[in-house]
Formats: sequence, structure tokens, C-alpha cells
Amino acid sequence: MSTVDDDLTPRPALGGSLVADVAIVGAGYTGLWTAYYLAAAAPSLRVVVLEKEFAGYGASGRNGGWCSALFPTPVRLMVHRHGREGVVAMQRAMNSTVDEVGRVAAAEEIDCHWSKGGTVVVARTPGQLRRAEAAVAEAREFGFGEDDVALLDAAEAARRCGATNVLGGMYTPHCAAIHPARLVRGLARAVERRGVTIYEQTPVVELRKGAAETPVGTVRAPVIVRATEAYTPELPGARRAIAPVYSLMISTPPLPDDFWAVAGLAERETFSDFRRLIIYGQRTADGRLAFGGGARRTTSGRRPAPSTTASRASSRRSTRRWWSSSRRWPA
Repeated sequence: MSTVDDDLTPRPALGGSLVADVAIVGAGYTGLWTAYYLAAAAPSLRVVVLEKEFAGYGASGRNGGWCSALFPTPVRLMVHRHGREGVVAMQRAMNSTVDEVGRVAAAEEIDCHWSKGGTVVVARTPGQLRRAEAAVAEAREFGFGEDDVALLDAAEAARRCGATNVLGGMYTPHCAAIHPARLVRGLARAVERRGVTIYEQTPVVELRKGAAETPVGTVRAPVIVRATEAYTPELPGARRAIAPVYSLMISTPPLPDDFWAVAGLAERETFSDFRRLIIYGQRTADGRLAFGGGARRTTSGRRPAPSTTASRASSRRSTRRWWSSSRRWPA
């Protein structure tokens, strides 16, 4: 949020009861993309968005900056629920969605540092290399070719991502590096230009059919969209469908060209590896290395504790180990 070039001044809160055609609860990506396409498809609709904090406050504005078509689970496991044709169609739709986000960002002049450099997932142990080979083989079984997923040898993987001990990897073009807070804040402005009203600092305390209750009044609408994602259990009677987790990130100052000559990421590829613990990173538009990982569960209503000197030092050590062959680390 500190590099978003936005003072984050809250929009006006709801002043009292009102009637709308569609009321959306939550001004993250889910809520704002819903509002955007509703306003585009039916401009006459009165659409309102109710947000407890400010647009992009949660995970939408605070993440690793991947606009990605990767699923967090192997394709084969999803076949049991959706069937082969459904899974293939879903993956192709995800691939197209990456381009659609870029199209909207360009059309709405959202400066979110969009760069579709793809994702490189490196293998740094023999076990990780076997997982890379299995992932590419699985993609082939489902009809996805080299243009969708490619197996990288050690030289090509290291050229793209100059981490230490690279044995090979996998590359997919279906990912763009973005500044997530810039995207969600720009999207909020775009929906407002299309006639949507966003009320910030407006918590919804109860949802029922056709109504969203707030401390200052009731918003009545025939269609209510619950776009609260991990915050859903804060609503009375709502059951959790998504487990909230958080991880830690570190971002360097802008790094010199001789660092990037070794580190790679020349096309601003997002990067990860095949370990079982989540890690992720990107080269930002202004030449920083943003690197994060881990996934710690939290509970509804709790906010992750701020980072400490010890946790920041640990993150710096992990980042240096990943890129120890590179030079010119800032002190």
C-alpha cells in the first residue's frame, strides 16, 4: 500500500437507508469486478458497494502481485468434481482471464504496472525436478501444449530466474506481474466512472434476503452479492467456505542493473519453486525484488501481527540464500 500513490482517504460512508438494484458487500477484487461487469452490461442498474474498511483493504490490495491462471491444486484432482471437459474449459477460461484483466487495465487507464512475462517455477532439488516433469506431463495429458506449459532444462531455467542450485523448471506464459493495490484502487475508480457508488467505512452487520443491514440503515436490493471471501464468517450465520491465511513478504529497494544481469527476470516473470511450502516473488516495475512465502492460518476477526525486527531479518536471510549468486545486495 505504501507505493500505491494514493492517500487512501476513505470514500463517504453510507448515510442512511436506500434502495438499489444490486448491493455488493465487499470492495475487493470479487466485489469490484462484479460491479464492473454489471455496470458494463446494464448501465441503467443502480449498483452499490458496501465496504467495511476501504477498497482493496484485504488480500486484494496486499498480495504477491500475480495475475495468474495457475490453479493451487493439480488438475487431475479437480477432475473428480468437475469432469475432464469441465476442468479443461475452466483452465482455458483462466488463461483468457489473464488477458482480460490486462485489457481492462489498459482500457480504463489503470496504471497497475502490468507486465505479462509469465511464471517460471524452478526446481532446485531432484524431488522438485520430478514434480516439474510430472506437472508438464499432466498438462500434456489434458491437451495443453508447449505454448501453455513448457519444461525447462537447467540452463534455460537459470537464464529466466537466476536463483541458486537450479536443476530445471517449468514455464507458463499465462501470468502477469502487477501492483495489486494499484489495480484494485484503479478498478474502484473505474466502477465509479460507470455509475457505481462505493460506500466505505460501512460495515454490514447482517445479510438477509433482499437486504443488507448496516449500523446506519438498511440497503434493500433484489440481488445481494456477498463478496467478503475470507471475512465471510464475520457475518452472523455465515459459514466459512474459504480459510483465511497470511504470509510474509519482503521488498528490496530498487536494485542495480548488475544485480538483474545475474538474477534474470528480464521479462518481469513471476517466480516460485516446486517445494511444498508456498513461496512467490516478482521483479517490480521500479526494479525491486518482492519475495514472500509461507501460509499461516488466522481466524475471523483477527489481523496478522505486524512484522518484527526478527521476522524481517529472517526474510532477508531467506531472500539472500535464494539469490546468493547475485551481486550488489543493498546493506
